[in-house]
Amino acid sequence: MKNIFKLIISIIIPQVVGGLGALVTISSVQSWYQTINKPFFTPPSWVFGPAWTTLYLLIGIALFLIWKSNHPMKKTALWLFGFQMFLNGIWSPAFFGLESPILGLLVIVPLWIMIVICIKVFFPINKIASYLMVPYLLWVSFATALNAGIWYLN
Repeated sequence: MKNIFKLIISIIIPQVVGGLGALVTISSVQSWYQTINKPFFTPPSWVFGPAWTTLYLLIGIALFLIWKSNHPMKKTALWLFGFQMFLNGIWSPAFFGLESPILGLLVIVPLWIMIVICIKVFFPINKIASYLMVPYLLWVSFATALNAGIWYLN
């Protein structure tokens, strides 16, 4: 497959995962989420869309850099990436869809672990791909604290 098609597919995959999550999130943000107690560090709702869109672009580029490599660990790295994307994709249904901060935590903690693993596995394959995952890790770290705070306060 030509690299341009790999790049396009790599960028689309995370955006689709995020878009599906947004479909679940939208209804709860306007109802249930407005009624729960949130930590003092909760950003305004409008921040999440641009933040996630940017992060999905960065991790899509990271995916592309791994996919186009010839490294012997490429297949493992792609499977790990796929698993963390799966966890990313089920967080919104767990937290927002089921209106369950505890289920959200049960998904986001393994997601955080998988992102760390991806960063480590990506590094010998493509350092830039590894570095592109760091903002995602930082945001998911923040999201984990936010999720835990919401669980604690409710």
